[in-house]
Amino acid sequence: MPETTSTGPVAASSPTAGASQQPSSGATAAVPPATATPATGAPATGTSTLTGTTVETQYGPVQVQVTVTGTKITDVTAIQVPSGNGRDQQINSYAIPQLTQEVLTAQSAHVDMVSGGTYTSEGYLTSLQSALDKIGIK
Repeated sequence: MPETTSTGPVAASSPTAGASQQPSSGATAAVPPATATPATGAPATGTSTLTGTTVETQYGPVQVQVTVTGTKITDVTAIQVPSGNGRDQQINSYAIPQLTQEVLTAQSAHVDMVSGGTYTSEGYLTSLQSALDKIGIK
């Protein structure tokens, strides 16, 4: 039986649901459980917010959350960054906004790292790519 996926809201079905209650798109009875993220390789529709893996850097953890509408990256938020001292905060105050802007412009995690914020940049971009991988965006 071919695998089917859904990227929109999925209605709960009763155990006695018959074939006549299936969507008219030709979907089969194999419906994946409803999740906040569409399956990899599925045509993306709607808005999804995904959290990337936490990347441990020399100066502390970095983790980002990305919002995607369709296949367009609409927002990226750093939810964890190194903050152990004033220098970390100084680096993050210029590196994070610059990385975010570059990602939104490029629509990809394939952007240049920020000079002076190499470890933060590596962690940010790695975490971002892990989130994008969950929905099949390279």
